[in-house]
Amino acid sequence: MFGLLAALAVQVADPFPAARACTAAEIRDLTTPSDRPYRLMCRAQLAGAAVRRRVLIEGPEASGVELDCGGGRIEQPGTAGPRNPTVAIWSRRDGDDWRRPAAVGLSNCTVVGNIRIWGMGAGGSMRDLLVSSRTADHTRAAQAAAPQNVTLDRIRFEATGTIPFYVGPGVSGTQLVGSTFTGRSTSTAVYLDAESRGADIRDNRFNIRTGREQIAVDGSAYNQITDNRFALAGRGGVFLYRNCGEDGVIRHQTPSYNQITGNIFTGANWLRPQTVVVGSREGRRPYCAADAGYPFGSSADDGDGATHNRVADNRTE
Repeated sequence: MFGLLAALAVQVADPFPAARACTAAEIRDLTTPSDRPYRLMCRAQLAGAAVRRRVLIEGPEASGVELDCGGGRIEQPGTAGPRNPTVAIWSRRDGDDWRRPAAVGLSNCTVVGNIRIWGMGAGGSMRDLLVSSRTADHTRAAQAAAPQNVTLDRIRFEATGTIPFYVGPGVSGTQLVGSTFTGRSTSTAVYLDAESRGADIRDNRFNIRTGREQIAVDGSAYNQITDNRFALAGRGGVFLYRNCGEDGVIRHQTPSYNQITGNIFTGANWLRPQTVVVGSREGRRPYCAADAGYPFGSSADDGDGATHNRVADNRTE
């Protein structure tokens, strides 16, 4: 309950009205194949029609946007990557500020490639994130800049190498429910990055080949990971840590107050069945010193600092 209450405290949506329904012309544009991303700013009901282009949901004018694929596919003509995701839910830089979307919904879609939710640093520029991390109020600033209350319901991820679902710095109130992961990732299936919080990852099925653990909780807090089923194929399950010093960015928040309950793990490594590992790094990375010199966060302490996490009622089959 402690995690849920704290998460709800940050899930009060920005006061944006619900998006209008898409026009027939907008639906035609969305479903017309193109090398250019489609900027979605309305509620789209596709009834199974395929989207063969990238989808961009960006800025406060995209608040309230919904995309119900009706069982259809979203895939882009090229290969999805961190900077060209299949679906991007991003904040937009406006002068010295970041302006975010809120209350976005995606449902009943097969997504080939990846979905990335990102605030400060969206589009690949790490400069703002790096500078902000050198200030004591970085966690609040990152959360104020990031998308909020994004719901993914019944999404079928077909991973093609990159992380299929990435929740970026400061993102809050994300829900991932009733979804499945297939394909392959050279890294993880889900990544909850630093300063993010309040994700609800529930009733999902992970049947994906990963190079690492299935879910990384990297300096992310107040999340609930419940009632999921993981086919590990010898890899790890859910790892909680704080990735000190990567790219010089100071991680302020610790992976704390998370609830990991009621999950089922199959195919665990019989020698080291690492289903849930709390504090999996503790500074054991060569780049930890890259954020040195400041009296807070991972600059002051390379440890994971994972506390007040509840791990209960999980089982291995």
